Amino acid sequence: MRGYTSDKDGYLKRLRRIEGQIRGLQRMVENDEYCIDVLTQISAATKALQAVSLGLMDEHLRHCVAQALADGGKDADEKVREASDAIARLVRS
Repeated sequence: MRGYTSDKDGYLKRLRRIEGQIRGLQRMVENDEYCIDVLTQISAATKALQAVSLGLMDEHLRHCVAQALADGGKDADEKVREASDAIARLVRS
């Protein structure tokens, strides 16, 4: 069981909404909408993806990493390293 499993439906709903935003962006470009309007919608979609990312990261830390630390051993070090790497990727994006 993954850390986000309890809120899986919520994450899927958010991702479908973001998918709709992306389709809307495609239509905006196809229709030669004003640049700033397109950029505003890109910013909104980016923020929505970041919110999903932060939620998943929080779930991962609370569930997967916490469990690995409680169990100890090599797996704990690996989970912490994975989380650190994921945080670094999120910060760079």
